[in-house]
Amino acid sequence: MTADPKPHLPDHPQRYALVNELHARPYPKLGVPGHAVYVAFKEPRDAANRDRSKDHDHLVDLLTRNGAAQPQAGITHYGGKIGRHEVKWESHTEFTTYLAFGKGVSSRAFDPAETEIFPDSWIDAAPGGRIAAVQIRIEELPENPDDISPLLEQWFVTESLVCTWVLDGAAVVAGDFRIDPNGQMRFAVFARPGTGPGRIGRTVQRLCELETYRAMSMLGLARARDLSKRLNALDPRLTEIVDGMGNDANSAEETLHDLLEISAELESLAVQHSFRFSATGAYEAIVRERVEALRESRFEGRQKLSEFMARRYDPAVRTVKSAETRLRQMVTRAARAGELLRTRVDVERSAQNQKVLESMDRRSDLQLRLQHTVEGLSVVAISYYAISVAGYLAYPLSKKIGLSKELMMAGLTPIVILAVWLMIRRIRKGMGGH
Repeated sequence: MTADPKPHLPDHPQRYALVNELHARPYPKLGVPGHAVYVAFKEPRDAANRDRSKDHDHLVDLLTRNGAAQPQAGITHYGGKIGRHEVKWESHTEFTTYLAFGKGVSSRAFDPAETEIFPDSWIDAAPGGRIAAVQIRIEELPENPDDISPLLEQWFVTESLVCTWVLDGAAVVAGDFRIDPNGQMRFAVFARPGTGPGRIGRTVQRLCELETYRAMSMLGLARARDLSKRLNALDPRLTEIVDGMGNDANSAEETLHDLLEISAELESLAVQHSFRFSATGAYEAIVRERVEALRESRFEGRQKLSEFMARRYDPAVRTVKSAETRLRQMVTRAARAGELLRTRVDVERSAQNQKVLESMDRRSDLQLRLQHTVEGLSVVAISYYAISVAGYLAYPLSKKIGLSKELMMAGLTPIVILAVWLMIRRIRKGMGGH
């Protein structure tokens, strides 16, 4: 018997799109000799929320200048041919990148003519500014690797030169992380004979990404320096407020007003800098990952990429992290100061409430005493009138028995007073009195 075919299971609407994304940005394949030119653009402010249609229009402008096919709208990556160059375009969260690569090298090392694939007029029309520009020269590694030393001395600044084996000895990468007169950062790749174009392409791509993410992560440095100046001004004020909170001579309301002013500014600074500091941390992680992915080893005792980063890059990142940590700590200090101030205000209010209650108790006691006094006077007043009435009623009887009026009134007085007192006491108990 033939088994029933498996029933059709519906796919998620984005299943194929998500799988295709894994293969959408392949590494370029570069032969030897060859060259590559790379440029990245970033909007100066709020780049994450930029109008991405402008990025697309800028790509279309480049392709139109070279008579290439137009890309679809809304894409985030593109690959095509422009003349004798292959071009890769990618749109990222905060920036866009262009990588052009072709065969052969100019007789003049790092010839500015090779960068004309991206014309100056086109660069000037870019949405945003140029955050990275890299020119890479790819040559075959000589049989004796030491033969490249004269070239390195000629092409790069010795003080900051980085030269290292990468990809387990497949190639030598050199660069000085300086911007040349043409506005480019130079790298040289010397590939061993037999190294595949895929490995060379991955090396070039990682060098370009390394420079881009290094530049993006260091955008936080200027922000951190400006922030540190502002925190230097706020820190003494916050310390003064906290120190003065234990002084009863300082008004809690005035202290609260000053504290709220500083807290509001700190919160505003935290909002303004949170995205950039978070991005710096993310970009830093990518930089370190790209360095590790190159799997470098020392070349002829020269400086490695990881050593250069530790000396030149890490201090800048630590400055950013220090400013971020300090801001977070000051926000926390201001919050704790606010809690302490609220505690002080609550204690003062409790003391005031206690005084009010004590005052109310005293007034109640006075009212009770006054009430007792009034009750005593009431007994006397009522008894006075009651004795008069009782005297009129009892006078005929006392006359018959021969009792004088004075003796009769004297006998009635304590009886009437006692009766009035008992009556008033009973009425007070019935009304809940004591």
